[in-house]
Amino acid sequence: MALVILLALLLGSLGLAWFSRRHHRIQNLEDFMVAGRSLGTPLFYLLAVGEIYSIGTIIGFPGGIYAGGAVYAVWFLGYILLAYPIGYFVNPLLWRAGKYYGAETGPDLFHQHFRSPGLMLIVAIASMVFVIPWGQLQFAGLAVVLKAFDPHVSPVIGLILAGILAFAYILIAGMRAPAMVSVLKDSLMIASILLVGIAVAVIAGGVLPIFHKMASLSPHFLTVPVSGPKNAMPFVLTTILFQAMGFYATPFGMQYNFTARSEQSVKKAQIVMPLYMIMYPFLIISAFFSLAYLKGLNKTPDLSFMAAAMHVLPPWLVGVIAAGASLSAILVLAGVSLTISSIAAKNLIRGYIAPKATDATVEKWTKGIVGIYLLISILLTVLTPTLMLNLINTAYYGFTQFFPGLMAILFWKKATPAGIGVGLITGDIVALVLYFTHTTLWGWNLGLVALLANMLLTALVSLITKGEHQPVFRLSSNDIASSQIAAAKE
Repeated sequence: MALVILLALLLGSLGLAWFSRRHHRIQNLEDFMVAGRSLGTPLFYLLAVGEIYSIGTIIGFPGGIYAGGAVYAVWFLGYILLAYPIGYFVNPLLWRAGKYYGAETGPDLFHQHFRSPGLMLIVAIASMVFVIPWGQLQFAGLAVVLKAFDPHVSPVIGLILAGILAFAYILIAGMRAPAMVSVLKDSLMIASILLVGIAVAVIAGGVLPIFHKMASLSPHFLTVPVSGPKNAMPFVLTTILFQAMGFYATPFGMQYNFTARSEQSVKKAQIVMPLYMIMYPFLIISAFFSLAYLKGLNKTPDLSFMAAAMHVLPPWLVGVIAAGASLSAILVLAGVSLTISSIAAKNLIRGYIAPKATDATVEKWTKGIVGIYLLISILLTVLTPTLMLNLINTAYYGFTQFFPGLMAILFWKKATPAGIGVGLITGDIVALVLYFTHTTLWGWNLGLVALLANMLLTALVSLITKGEHQPVFRLSSNDIASSQIAAAKE
């Protein structure tokens, strides 16, 4: 029954994707990549918030608590809470920049602002390298969900079908499809999290008995060490700061931002995004329930949420919960694969290999690369399974290195393409070297150390090379209108 419910809801999502095509059956490249910059506040909100609350929330967050205890919860909640006020001020300006320059991808934005094809190339390559783990993260979460149906469903076949579904969304309507299907995905995900959290509390006789049992069994899971050799606070605090800055600097986050109809739509969405945090207490309760009452998950901690659901709910409801979790991954896969494929087709192939390619040709290349990217992500998931925490950290090492460049576009007129490029390359290299050599500095997050090197070199090289570019925060509505008129004439 659970499997039937899961398949029915996933097939129903295709109907929503098809519905998103109404009035938009003939698409140009802007329609395909950024939904024609036409999404109003509700749909833009669901698309943007869907990227934030993906499979890493419903599966990875409880799994991280099961594996690491309160330390994981403090980090996860802390960086999202800090990121929201940053996004309120930064995201509307990023939308303004995208509108002014006609940018459809992150590399477009850097290219148009600094008038530098070389910087576009650097940003494009860095984006593609670090987005790959994000796709693997979604497939890793899906593999966990599919374990709930073992042995009835082969994990490999399940991942392939999920990849086909994500591919279908993009073929049907480009970026509009994930936005529309987010309505179903968010409804199922929120309902699933609340339902499991309430059900485990009822089964346990309340929330306090769960925590009391945890305190008697594993008291260290309820605390964050703040002294001695296991002091985790330097790492937790630096990770919160580092990832909060990278929260809205992701390549797919930038592209999602360009889909909004107006700057005001972006602001309104940012105001209500924190309401989704209501889910986390219920996820924490379900994670500690699994720790206290369910055994045998030490080798598969990411299974804790689904294990709790299967323990307390009837099979048909497990199917609903599996559908919500699956869609939270598949939708992000669709958006991320479209982002990386847009960058590859538009910024790399048309930017350097076939500059005279038409928009129709670029769209065809994009669709083909979507399939290739999804296939690579599936293979990496099957061949190199990793706890999702590691995947998130690896991706963020690269994403956050875009932050100094974005701040320069928005606020600093003396930034130069040489400074941004040198800083970005240095930050990426330092992050990867420290990561692969297992080097630790002061107990800090390695990415923050790399980001500081990035910022320093960005400033120094920019001041040495000299140049001026009008910061986006100084643009007026008249400037944006003038840019649209000029683009229309071209």
